[in-house]
Amino acid sequence: MSSAAGPAIVTALGDDVDRLLSAEPQVRADRYDSVHQMRVATRRLRSVLRSYRKVFHRAQIDALRDELRWLAGLLGTARDAEVRAERFAALLDEHPDIAHHLGHRLVSTERTAYTDAHRAVLDALDSDRYAALRDRLLRLRTDPPLHRRRAARGDREVFSAAVRADIRRLDRRVRAETAVDDADRVESLHDIRKAAKRLRYCAESAERVLDGPAEEVARRAKKIQSVLGDHRDAIEALATIATRAEFARSHGVDITAYEQLCAMEADAARRALDRYPGTVAFLRDDPLSYESGGRPH
Repeated sequence: MSSAAGPAIVTALGDDVDRLLSAEPQVRADRYDSVHQMRVATRRLRSVLRSYRKVFHRAQIDALRDELRWLAGLLGTARDAEVRAERFAALLDEHPDIAHHLGHRLVSTERTAYTDAHRAVLDALDSDRYAALRDRLLRLRTDPPLHRRRAARGDREVFSAAVRADIRRLDRRVRAETAVDDADRVESLHDIRKAAKRLRYCAESAERVLDGPAEEVARRAKKIQSVLGDHRDAIEALATIATRAEFARSHGVDITAYEQLCAMEADAARRALDRYPGTVAFLRDDPLSYESGGRPH
């Protein structure tokens, strides 16, 4: 027997609110991976609110999503610098033949950028704006702005409609990517990754209601997100190294080592892209007809 969608969605959102708020003290203490966890929780909550927005009063949810976007942007600046620092350190560990001074410069620059960005995050967490956001998140669990009529609809109907809408959204982006110019392909793939991430979060929020099929959709969307995330990380690292190389060249510095690193990142991007077609093949079927484990009903 189907239950009302409103309470089920509020329960799913409550889990996301808990993830976000529980990460805050870890970020304040600058614990390892804490910025990443809070950023994921913030983006996830914003995404789920978007997927299920029809069940809520739109204006209030849109305003909340705007504030979550502000917080995610600050966390993202810190996280991106952290990722680049870790990536460059790993590259240089794997290739010790590359000039040591270059590696130190690349890593230290990103670590400094992380420190500055983390300080900006702490300032935000101490602000009245974040305090207001925190209060709104707590009220989302206790007094959610549900649209009475829409929230009373059956949970299976509402959750399956939201997941299917996000499947169609992802499929449109996958199809559109095949027609873009090479110059626009990187951003098109990034749009696909964002659509896959949104589908993943939407499906994960539906798992209590839709069971195995939603779990399988989430698993497959996560694969797309992971592969294109690897591609994006390589592309952004390549762009950073290329920028530093151009600066070094303009100051008369030999850029051979930079060119070697650029070649490595270009190869990493190609290898990630080779895995991409297989991850989107499931969109040809009806993904919600899949059982957990990948078999269609």
